[in-house]
Amino acid sequence: METVFEKAYLENDELNMDAISKAAAFLEEEKLVAFPTETVYGLGGNALSKDASKHIYAAKGRPSDNPLIVHVADIKSVYPLVKELNEKAKMLMEKFWPGPLTIILNKSDIVPYETTGGLDTVALRMPDNKAALKMIELSEVPVAAPSANTSGKPSPTKAEHVYEDLDGKISMILDGGEVGIGIESTIIDMTGDIPTILRPGYVTKNELSKLLGEVKYDEALLIRDKEKAKKIVPKAPGMKYRHYAPKADFILIEGDEEKVIEKINELVTEYENKGYKTGVICQDKTKDRYKCENVISLGNKENEVTISHNLYATLREFDKRETDYIFGETFMSDNLGTAIMNRMIKAAGYQIIDV
Repeated sequence: METVFEKAYLENDELNMDAISKAAAFLEEEKLVAFPTETVYGLGGNALSKDASKHIYAAKGRPSDNPLIVHVADIKSVYPLVKELNEKAKMLMEKFWPGPLTIILNKSDIVPYETTGGLDTVALRMPDNKAALKMIELSEVPVAAPSANTSGKPSPTKAEHVYEDLDGKISMILDGGEVGIGIESTIIDMTGDIPTILRPGYVTKNELSKLLGEVKYDEALLIRDKEKAKKIVPKAPGMKYRHYAPKADFILIEGDEEKVIEKINELVTEYENKGYKTGVICQDKTKDRYKCENVISLGNKENEVTISHNLYATLREFDKRETDYIFGETFMSDNLGTAIMNRMIKAAGYQIIDV
């Protein structure tokens, strides 16, 4: 299959309507299109088509019990897709859409189980990207779209990342440049008594609590053990399987800063002496303290938006450098740091050393 590659925007930042119309036509024909959002690139197909959803799973090599997020261009498009749109979910849509928040509701019969990973719920979001919204609007169908990468690899934040993974497997890549946020949307389940975060993201628990009152994290987010993680029934994308992972063996080192630096340097020396190529992921403040030629800083630890923006591109850069082992600092906090650590722990396959 030939993959069409076209720019979503013209030089003056106007929408490239020829390219966007072409992308919409592919979606109408139940073909797959990779497109930009504010979080990461999505791999889109007609959410109401069993075949399109099956093609998404096949192109990504994604387990079929891992639900797909359905993207819409406006709130009115949600009503046919759900059994009921409750008031709190409406409040979320009015406050945070378009934006990096995915809302889970009970699905209507028109949404196939192939799209929802066999669940009776559907994950919904309106992306904050002009090209994406126009494409969905013109296609006149809701668009199921996981991240546009080979399943398990770091999510794509540039069109080139999509090309590396999916060239020849999908009909079109719509190039919207580098994304802004760099990690996937927050997912909140609104089907139970207490709104529950299934995946942390740019919209934080504090922001959601201010609007909704009590909000909790799903217990699965607290798991740091690989064997326990395998037993999770995934209610949302990214809950069960190893995700966001580089080719290298990725190990996180957590604890006091001085001890973390000491331990990483010790591991770098040990593995380099065994003949392996090592790399280090860190922050600006500690970058010059590592005895490794292959060090990449995610930025200033206090600037969580920069850290999240750089994470996936950094993991892909280590792939290009053919790194065997990556040792990483941790970036925990109550806000966006929760989402960053969620991605890093999954990328490391739950390999964490406490010092």
